[in-house]
Amino acid sequence: MSEQPVKTAVPKERPVKSPCISVCALNDDDVCEGCFRSGMEISRWGSMNNDERRAVLKLCTERARQMGRLW
Repeated sequence: MSEQPVKTAVPKERPVKSPCISVCALNDDDVCEGCFRSGMEISRWGSMNNDERRAVLKLCTERARQMGRLW
């Protein structure tokens, strides 16, 4: 009698939360003044996986620093 491998449940990762703070205004560079995402990043957020979302959040932090909103 062969033994079946034991399947362990892998906890599903929660979606990375949106950085939206309900200050939705794109500037001349197409960057939101509230969350620092580009218009394209905002529109694609719902279809991104968590790795893509984390990459966008890193870009948001860099943009906020460039804009003088984060030190």
